[in-house]
Amino acid sequence: MTQKFLRKPALALPLAALAFAVTSACAAPVVGPSGIAFYTAPASTTGVHGDLISYRTATVNLGANAPATKAWNVMYQSTDSVGAANVVTGTVIVPTTTWAGTGERPIIAYAVGTHGLAQPCAPSLQLAGGTDYETANIAAALKAGYAVLVTDYAGYTTGSTPTYLAGASQGNAVLDIVRAASQVPSVGLSATAKTAIWGYSQGGQSASWAAERKATYAPSLNLVAVAAGGTPADFITTAKYLDGSNGASFLFGGVIGLAEQYPTAIPLDTLANANGQAAVARGKNQCVFESLFDLMNHSLSEYTVGNQSLDQLLTVPAINATLKAQNLGATKIPVPLYQYHGQADEFIPIEQHVDLKKKYCSKFSNVTFDVYPSEHIVTQFQAAPTVLTWLGDRFAGKSTLGTCLTFNAEPKSTANPNKGNFVVSLKSWPLTATVGLKTLAQTVYLPTTSTFSAETDITAQRLTGSLSVPNFSQSIKILGIGSQVGLKITPVGDATGTVTLDNAGQLHVHGMAKANISVTSLSGLPIGECKTVTPVEFPINFDGPVSSLGNGNLTFTGTTTFPQLKGCGVSAILSAVMSGPGQTYSFTVAPPAPKKY
Repeated sequence: MTQKFLRKPALALPLAALAFAVTSACAAPVVGPSGIAFYTAPASTTGVHGDLISYRTATVNLGANAPATKAWNVMYQSTDSVGAANVVTGTVIVPTTTWAGTGERPIIAYAVGTHGLAQPCAPSLQLAGGTDYETANIAAALKAGYAVLVTDYAGYTTGSTPTYLAGASQGNAVLDIVRAASQVPSVGLSATAKTAIWGYSQGGQSASWAAERKATYAPSLNLVAVAAGGTPADFITTAKYLDGSNGASFLFGGVIGLAEQYPTAIPLDTLANANGQAAVARGKNQCVFESLFDLMNHSLSEYTVGNQSLDQLLTVPAINATLKAQNLGATKIPVPLYQYHGQADEFIPIEQHVDLKKKYCSKFSNVTFDVYPSEHIVTQFQAAPTVLTWLGDRFAGKSTLGTCLTFNAEPKSTANPNKGNFVVSLKSWPLTATVGLKTLAQTVYLPTTSTFSAETDITAQRLTGSLSVPNFSQSIKILGIGSQVGLKITPVGDATGTVTLDNAGQLHVHGMAKANISVTSLSGLPIGECKTVTPVEFPINFDGPVSSLGNGNLTFTGTTTFPQLKGCGVSAILSAVMSGPGQTYSFTVAPPAPKKY
């Protein structure tokens, strides 16, 4: 009986499609109030999903390098996971520059990842405040000229609780914001413009649900492509992986969100013990990073009446059916799909996403799957350039064969143990580095094969790393005479320091790397080894968005002092031109390239 109830919306989809095609009888959208009053939902709604209820101009803070934009907050009608009408808020962002391509400006419906259950966590509010951790990806899409529509998902209106991880509701909200945005006066967007959907983590789930529901729920949408990464496709597998892990907050948030959507199937008030009731109240007032550290390594059994474990709860038919109702893979994706996942993902197991690829391929979907080398957060931002290039090709009408037919080995997880501290491993990440020699006014470029490895223990707030720089030579003018100078950079001990991730998603790294610098030859002639008498100290300091871990903006810059060089016959000359304070450096580390699967 429960299963039939959960699947009822799927049976009713032809009626939903019919309703979508009928002209709405609801009142015209109105300009909404300023401040938090905008988030007060109307007592009732009429019309159909995708109808715009209210709108207002907005300011979004996407960072210093973001393009100029126009923005609006929107409130629109959508549909929850059991087929009932609901009200959702979001943000419409359009570049001020004229679209340079052919046809109408394309649209990306951007499905955000986990933000947290408190109202201030809503993407629309965080975008206004400049605190949204996904602004780097959104800004990149805007730089490409696309309009970007960001749904908050259901539950951020005043007095509501997000139905976090309720798949159909999230997918509907992603689809409906496209039609709603086109109704904003003077927005310059068409409901028939080429549209792509892009999401990661919770957003990957939402993007995939939107893709599966598109044909029946929003048949007139001109969808050309979907990109979905880090997707929790099998809920029971993912829940078991998260329980008692460093990502336990995502499971706990999912319990709250699904209980909100399915209160009969998951009666949270009777399932939660006193500790659980307190944690629920606390969770509803936290954003993602605060919740992450609060619930790290806690098991669900700590919060249930009788300390029932997840396995015990899954024996309850209604709970089991509710989780299975969120699973993906039952429907062919009608447009090309780009899936991607971090092989070292510590939150969402890669194997269950690979299984989703197989399900889609078995239904003759056009799927491309890329495997990125790092963990969950890094992959979200590393993938952005590839995603945007791939989506750009689909907007341009280029075909793609996909990778359903592949002879590459199936990827297996390389994640760090997910029980215990939250550790991000940088395994031989490419290092782009320069050193500016003050006296000579010249720049030394380290070899492109240089790497940086590190273990960043976010829980313990500890960084331990090492540089690897092959011996190299570079043309340097010394006393006005050009010479090919052989150089050797030898790390002294590990790079050490502190690393923290604050509740606003800002990464803070402060430490020190030390290395001896040697000159080994001049114009190809060995000179012994002129080495700094003490190691050169390179402070490694960074304060910026966590997205920098993946998008190539993790850069350490500063000035340092080169000690005297000793050990060869020309050490006095070399010291005169290469030693002293005021030497500059820039070290940028980025994750290795992905692989196809």
